[in-house]
Amino acid sequence: MSPTPENEPVAEPQDASAAETAAEPASAARPARKPAPHKPAARLIFDDPLNQQSSDDTDRGWGERPSGGDSAADLARFLDEKPPHHL
Repeated sequence: MSPTPENEPVAEPQDASAAETAAEPASAARPARKPAPHKPAARLIFDDPLNQQSSDDTDRGWGERPSGGDSAADLARFLDEKPPHHL
């Protein structure tokens, strides 16, 4: 025995295209959203990185400060020049 009697008609699934055509005039009245501007992908640069001066190549690099002459200046220099993995 089936749960649905055979003499009753079985509801057929509704056609999706009929629902789309009914919704079409409503969407046509609404202004279309502008697509987001396309952001260009980052480019790979194959230049020689050694042709450019780095920040520690300048006069303001590590150890390029006027000497203080006292122990406080030595401690400040030690703390400034200590690599991060020694903190």
